[in-house]
Amino acid sequence: MPSEYDHYKDIPPLPAKITEKKRRPKLVAVVDEDNCTGCLACVPFCPVDCIATVPKEKYGISLPPVQIKFNECIGCQICARVCTKLTWDAIEMLPTEEFEKKYRIELTETKTPPYGIPKDPASSQLG
Repeated sequence: MPSEYDHYKDIPPLPAKITEKKRRPKLVAVVDEDNCTGCLACVPFCPVDCIATVPKEKYGISLPPVQIKFNECIGCQICARVCTKLTWDAIEMLPTEEFEKKYRIELTETKTPPYGIPKDPASSQLG
């Protein structure tokens, strides 16, 4: 009798407790809002609770996509694995240097609200 394939084996257990970022990550999670279904499957798996829903007012839809609080992300890749395995594959991991250049945000060693430090005053308003 063939053994059953466990397609959930790469899904980690839910975190026992929520922690905080202690160092600058090598990778940062980024949500493709056009691909995100707003299912929230990734939210309970985040060990630092840095995933939140986009405010409903932004798009005027009942199930808005999620967003990453970038300066709280530890780059663990759990959200991306969960999204790929359980839902849709809407989260990608970017190297921190590439993320900072693309979004003009400098990530710090520790959490600083709300999402990071703009690299220059002109970049404080991200689209």
